[in-house]
Amino acid sequence: MKRKVIIIPLIVFAVLIVLFLGKNFIIKTSVSTGVGAMTGLKLSIGSMNVGVFKSLIGIKELQLYNPSGFEDELMIDLPEIYVDYNLGAFIAGKAHLEEIRLNLKEFIVVKNEAGELNLDSLKVVKEPARLRSGGEAAEEEKDDGKKEKTKMPELQIDVLELKIDKVTYKDYSKGTPPKVKEYNVNIDERYENITDPKTFGRLIILKALKNTTIASLANFDIGKLQKGVTETVRKTAEMALETPGKAVEVGPARLRSGGKEAGEKVKETAKETVEKAADAIKKILPFGNKEKK
Repeated sequence: MKRKVIIIPLIVFAVLIVLFLGKNFIIKTSVSTGVGAMTGLKLSIGSMNVGVFKSLIGIKELQLYNPSGFEDELMIDLPEIYVDYNLGAFIAGKAHLEEIRLNLKEFIVVKNEAGELNLDSLKVVKEPARLRSGGEAAEEEKDDGKKEKTKMPELQIDVLELKIDKVTYKDYSKGTPPKVKEYNVNIDERYENITDPKTFGRLIILKALKNTTIASLANFDIGKLQKGVTETVRKTAEMALETPGKAVEVGPARLRSGGKEAGEKVKETAKETVEKAADAIKKILPFGNKEKK
């Protein structure tokens, strides 16, 4: 009898360990697969902590790298990501994130010596262009010449808290050292009900570029991303787009505001590009608070 009493807790403990390890594997695989599907680029994760009894994930030092052909290795630096997920959905192969807090420290936009832009290597940037030209957005060439459809994971984000500190632009097209512009954009915004991983990726790029002149400097068509952001995105911080934020451009001989002072100094074409981008985002992203039941 005593032996049975001892064995039962051991069995329960063993089952819990198996479930915990299985949960870790499923979630880590889902994160890597999801980011890879949205970007098509290599990434690294410093560490990932998954709650034992709570559906919480803490990700440290997630970094996304440029493809070959670019002088800078790093494209995106995410020192911290917090996720509250739905375990049942994950087990069923769906990514249901009840809340995600994303802290993006730096987004580095690079134009290489050949004039190629690293943004154009991202899947979420390439696909709208393919669709307009009649191509298959979700197809990639395999080594043997055949095509294989790359399926995006199902995604549901109830609440997204997005923070972006700095955006850097490096232009190597005129040689080395590159021309460098840094913008302290200080984005801190909240979104609700994102149901498409492509929308999620495009939204981050749009917000990073919104209060900078990078789109104009790099000749990047920001309009193709605006068309790709669906109306399922709900913005709860209405004033964030009603009142344009101030990006601080940091240069070797000056520090200037991206508000009125910057507007007087940048070219009129760059100013118009940013204003059109802001207006387009206002039309695409409906405002309003979503009542929680």
